[in-house]
Amino acid sequence: MNNGYFGQQPIIVVPEGTLREQGKNAQKSNIAAAIIVADAVRTTLGPKGMDKMLVDAMGDIVITNDGVTILEEMEIQHPAAKMVVEVAKTQDSEVGDGTTTAAILTGELLKKAEILLEQKIHPTIITQGYRMAKIKALELLNSIAMDVTIKDKDTLISIAKTSMTGKYSEIGKEHLADIAVDAILQVASKENGEVIIDMDQIKIEKKVGGSIDDTKFISGLILDKDRVHNAMPTQVKDAKILLLNAAIEVKDTETDAQIRITDPSQLQAYVDQEETMLKNMVQKVIDSGANVLFCQKGIDDLAQYYLSKAGIFAARRLKKSDMDSLSKATDGNVLTSLDDIKSSDFGHAGLVEEKKVGGEAMIFVEKCKDPKAVSILIRGGTAHVIDEIERAMKDALGGVSSSISVGKVVAGGGASECEVAKALRAYADKIGGREQLAINAFADAIEVIPKTLSENAGIDSIDVLVELRQRHDKGDIWAGIDVFKNKVIDMHKEGVLEPLKIKTQAISSASEATEMILRIDDVISASRLGGGHAPDMGGMPPGMGGMGM
Repeated sequence: MNNGYFGQQPIIVVPEGTLREQGKNAQKSNIAAAIIVADAVRTTLGPKGMDKMLVDAMGDIVITNDGVTILEEMEIQHPAAKMVVEVAKTQDSEVGDGTTTAAILTGELLKKAEILLEQKIHPTIITQGYRMAKIKALELLNSIAMDVTIKDKDTLISIAKTSMTGKYSEIGKEHLADIAVDAILQVASKENGEVIIDMDQIKIEKKVGGSIDDTKFISGLILDKDRVHNAMPTQVKDAKILLLNAAIEVKDTETDAQIRITDPSQLQAYVDQEETMLKNMVQKVIDSGANVLFCQKGIDDLAQYYLSKAGIFAARRLKKSDMDSLSKATDGNVLTSLDDIKSSDFGHAGLVEEKKVGGEAMIFVEKCKDPKAVSILIRGGTAHVIDEIERAMKDALGGVSSSISVGKVVAGGGASECEVAKALRAYADKIGGREQLAINAFADAIEVIPKTLSENAGIDSIDVLVELRQRHDKGDIWAGIDVFKNKVIDMHKEGVLEPLKIKTQAISSASEATEMILRIDDVISASRLGGGHAPDMGGMPPGMGGMGM
């Protein structure tokens, strides 16, 4: 690469094979790549959005309309396009829902910015205007949002239903929304006046078979384990549960050691001693009064036999996360030794039972008193169906959780976006200067949500936007598009509600990613060590991980 001449001699500052794009070419390339990614998920938005079938190099199939899942499976290589994926990932980790909205909004902000760039508006002016618009939009959303608390169960169910609408799980959304809200309310706890929700304490298990209606909420825990011995009871009522992080087996020596036996009677004495040690261990469990044992480590075969003779239900080699969840669900303590077992350390459950689910044994720890760890068992006809139900359930759980944590909700159907756009246009008139153009562009971009909702439902988006603007100008702040009735209605009265955090996070992330992309005017792509080629910087890269998109 030449960086100027002194006489006729070029000055080489980067290795041969380096690709470089500068100025408008770099901006156009980055914007084009990001827009392509955003457009890839655009048709999945809303109740009438379509699904994508993603096929990887191994032939594995994923069928979904979940924005972040689609973008992750596409294996995107272009650096600017990856920033759109990061926006969706951030939305997923922070809120759990609204990933498609965040990606689409990023793409639309870049489209509007490209128009301004062609009008010779400097990128710094555009980013400054976008920043001002973002701050104003967040202020407005906070001012119009409605309060919600952990006691407003009907409102929380509406939020869960809105999250599931448009996904495959919609056919059972009434049932699934109830489960999602019950799970969140069960694990929620108050600390220093704040509601704390640990999403890790909602365990989701999937088993192929049955239908969506067979999906269950368990007020306790499901373990993908079975009893260690067939002679043990399959069901224990009024369970006194011992949680043990210690092996019930004879330990090997920590150093290499040999035992020399010269007489057969010595061998028998050695075996008898091992058996006596195991008997003593089991006796400690029996004497404690526990009738269920969950062990994080191993249980010797002989110990299993003695436990079964005593009528104790036992499972072994549980994951640490399962032991922690059992502790929270049953209010028991995980012990690291069989010595000094106290009844106060026991966990309690109304029922511990081994059941066959989808042809496989699972242990159900149910009827726990005020458990702080719960389970959801998802059933469906095929693996693809239950995977999509799981994604929808996680969206619903995330939506309900973020609504409670922030304590604010807004109406869906594009209502809040239209209200923000109206306020931004009024704000732009007061600002003046070239930033005014960027603020108006931001207002136009945010209307991509109601526009896309109507397009995906086969409704004329221009007519919808005109009517929405008229309704909002008259003060109807919750007027949105009902894609089932094909008309503009009050979405709050219709019960279409979304967490405020979905909107604020999407606007913040999309705006910040757009500002960063617009400020890039030089892309230098060095070749890899070992003679590899620099990645393709023009538009979307050819390698999409086998995706036909």
